[in-house]
Amino acid sequence: MSLKLNEVFESIQGEGAYTGVPSIFVRLQGCPVGCPWCDTQHTWSVDLEDKRSEQQVMKESGDSRHWFSSDAEQLMALFKRQGYQARHVVLTGGEPAMYDLRDLTQTLHQHGFSTQIETSGTFELQISPETWVTLSPKVDMKGGYPVLDSVLAVAHEIKHPVAMERHVEELKALLARPATNLDALVYLQPISQQKRATELAIRTCIAENWRLSLQTHKFIGIE
Repeated sequence: MSLKLNEVFESIQGEGAYTGVPSIFVRLQGCPVGCPWCDTQHTWSVDLEDKRSEQQVMKESGDSRHWFSSDAEQLMALFKRQGYQARHVVLTGGEPAMYDLRDLTQTLHQHGFSTQIETSGTFELQISPETWVTLSPKVDMKGGYPVLDSVLAVAHEIKHPVAMERHVEELKALLARPATNLDALVYLQPISQQKRATELAIRTCIAENWRLSLQTHKFIGIE
């Protein structure tokens, strides 16, 4: 399947269970969920007029609306040309679950990579069973997409953005759904590094025995 890629780069994973792990980030174009605090809104629309060559997109900054088409083998070749050393691949977006990622994830595993998908939980997952599922559930967003039971059932970690008590209650409601994987690691992540949100997250993590996820890459000034 041809994938629409907004960005490919190597860095350190800054969030959740894989914090600190050297990773190759593959950012896919397209997302209809409509989170108001999203820091990658340039990935929302998929317009043919924004299509560019792989070479041009790879030269651009990380906030461009441009994208290029690629498949699994072409992406492997890109990794090699770029000289990437990381062996963990993070599929993000946008909303990567809009795409059939079975061929890509299987190919990555065959080449010795581990994989992780970061998803809002609003689309059915089409991935290899070995892929680590990071669910960052988006509840009552502008797009009107519900968080699916099928994603709650397979999530390895649930990383919930919080800014106010309402977001904590949303998470508790999701965790109470019968389909939810009770073995999933639960993280609270303060939205936009706000002081009040961080204090709320810390207080709640202690009370509920959950975990705190900080956007480490933003604190140390890397992508």
